[in-house]
Amino acid sequence: MATTIDKAADTAQPEARGPNIRLMLLPLMIAMLLSQLDNMIVGTAIPTVVGDLGGMEHLSWVVTAYTLATAAATPVWGKLGDLHGRKGLFITSVVIFLVGSALSGMAQDMTQLIGFRVIQGLGAGGLMAAVMAIVGELVPPREQGRYQGMLAAVLALSMIGGPLVGGAITDHLGWRWAFYINLPIGAVVLVMAAMVLRLPVRRSSARIDYPGAALLMAGITAVVLVATWGGTEYAWGSDVIVSLCAAAVLCLGTFVFWQTRAAEPVLPLHIFRSRNFALMSVTGFVMGFVMFGAVLFLPLYQQAVQGVSATNSGLLLLPMMSAMIVVAMAAGRITSGTGRYKAFPVAGGALMLTGMLLLSTMDTSTSRTEAALYMAVLGAGLGCLLQVIMLISQNSVDIRDIGVASAAITLFRMLGSSFGVAVMGALFNRRVLEVMAEHTPARPALAHAQLDAASLARLEPAVQEAYRHATAAGTHSAFLIGSLAGALALLAGLLVREVALRRTAASGVSQANLGRTGQD
Repeated sequence: MATTIDKAADTAQPEARGPNIRLMLLPLMIAMLLSQLDNMIVGTAIPTVVGDLGGMEHLSWVVTAYTLATAAATPVWGKLGDLHGRKGLFITSVVIFLVGSALSGMAQDMTQLIGFRVIQGLGAGGLMAAVMAIVGELVPPREQGRYQGMLAAVLALSMIGGPLVGGAITDHLGWRWAFYINLPIGAVVLVMAAMVLRLPVRRSSARIDYPGAALLMAGITAVVLVATWGGTEYAWGSDVIVSLCAAAVLCLGTFVFWQTRAAEPVLPLHIFRSRNFALMSVTGFVMGFVMFGAVLFLPLYQQAVQGVSATNSGLLLLPMMSAMIVVAMAAGRITSGTGRYKAFPVAGGALMLTGMLLLSTMDTSTSRTEAALYMAVLGAGLGCLLQVIMLISQNSVDIRDIGVASAAITLFRMLGSSFGVAVMGALFNRRVLEVMAEHTPARPALAHAQLDAASLARLEPAVQEAYRHATAAGTHSAFLIGSLAGALALLAGLLVREVALRRTAASGVSQANLGRTGQD
C-alpha cells in the first residue's frame, strides 16, 4: 500500500494527556449517545408515527432498516478510517446521520420514512466505528481504563433515558421532533470535532475492497434478517428464512474466500489469528446477546408479573445500569494502574452467568428487591466486560488495523444483540403460549405472547393471573438460554492470554506503524 504525506516529521508527536484527551473525547461521546439513543427514542414514538402516516404492515421496518444499515456499514467505515484517516470519516458520518434525521422528520409516508432511516443507519454505523477507533488512536491501551466510565455512562444513559426522552418529545412536540432533536446536538458535535480533534491524516492510494464490502454487506443483511424475522414474521422453517440462511452462508463463505485474495481486504482475516482478538469477538457477541435480551425482557417481567408501571420502564433497569457503570469505572482504574486485565473477562463471564441464572429463578413471588439484586449481579458482569473487550481487541492487532478491529468488535456486539432478542424472544413467546394454553384451555390463544399494559388490563382477572404465571415461565426460559451464553463468555475469558498493554497511542509515538502521517 502506497502512502504519502503532506508534511510530517519522523519524530513522535507528543501524546495528549488529561484534560486535552477528555476534551477531544467529548464530541465522540455526544455522537455515540446520538446513535445509541436514536432507536430507543424512535421506538417509543412508533405508535404515534403509524397513527399519522399509516402503513402498519411496514411498522417493524422503521427499526429494522436502521439496524440493517448500521450493521452492514460498520466494517466498511472501519476500513475507510484505517486507509484515509478518521477525523474526516467521523465528520462525514455525522453529516450523513443528520441528513437522514432531517429527512426522516419530513417523511410523508412510511415508505419514505423507511428509506430515510436507511440513510440514518449508514451514518450511525460510521459513528460507532469511528468513535471506538478514535479512542484507540488517541489513548494507548494502558491508559484507556481511565476513560471507561465515560463510555459506560453513555450506554447506560441511552438505555434508561431513551424511552423517557422519546415519550416526552412525542407527547409535547410531536413524533417528528424525535428526529429533529438530533440536528442541534449533531451541530454541536460537528463544531467541537472540527475544533478539538487532532488526528493523523493519511494519504493512501489503496482502494477499498468493493467486492468484499458488497459480499459482507449482503451476508450481514441476511444474518440480521434471519435474526429479526425468524419465529416472528416467518416460521423458522419457512422458505424465506431458509433462503436467507442459504444466502448468508453463500455470501459470507465467498467473502472469506475473497479476503484471502484481495489486495486491501475490508476485514483482513489475519486479525483473527490473534487468539485474544478471536476470543473477544466471541465475548462481544455474547455480551450483546445477554445485555439486549435482558433490556427487553426485564421490564416486561416487572410490568406483567410485578405490576410496575410501564411509563418509566427505562428506570426499571437502574440497578443493572448503575452496577455496570460503577464496575466499569473500577475495572478501568485497576487496569490503568496495574496493566493487568485478564481477571475482568473471567469475572465478567462468571458474574454474567451467575446473574442470568439468578434471573432465571424469578417467578410470581419474587420481590422487587430480589429482582434488583439479581440485575445488579448481571450489571456487574457487563461492567467488567464493557470496555475491556475493546481494549484487549485493540491491543491484540497492529496499530494500522485498529479501525477494522474496532468495527469488527462493534459488529459482533450488534449481531449478538439481534440474535439475543430473536432467540430469547422465540423461547419466551413459545413458553408463554404453552402456559396460557395449560391455565386457560377454554380460551382462544393469545394473538401475541408479549402484551402491552393496556392489552393486559383488558383481560379478565383469571386470564391476567394466568398471564403472570406464563410471563414468569417465559422469562425463565429466556434467561436460562442467556446463562448458557454467559458460560461461553466465561470460557473465553479463561482462555485469554495476558499480553502487556501498549503504552503508546497510534496518534503519538507509534507513527512508524501508521506510515508517515501528518496531523489534522
